[in-house]
Amino acid sequence: MAASSATGASPEAPKIVWNETQRRFETEDKKAYIEYVLRHDGKVMDIIHTFVPSSKRGMGLASHLCVAAFHHANSHSLTIIPSCSYVSEP
Repeated sequence: MAASSATGASPEAPKIVWNETQRRFETEDKKAYIEYVLRHDGKVMDIIHTFVPSSKRGMGLASHLCVAAFHHANSHSLTIIPSCSYVSEP
């Protein structure tokens, strides 16, 4: 099991998978995910929903899902609309 050490190493990030068909990024077990809708001829990614089951909360999964979505948008020159409250609230 990965754990932080005195050298500052952090636990290994969970693997996040892009599920293009369902328009979402999800954990490998598909239990936690962030959903989006493409708008304006596919130039805008509207992030509409983030879900992490109670059994997986407190692990930073929502943050990892957001990072994956933002990296994807950036690498595909997409603008993001943060409709989901998790993404839009500071």
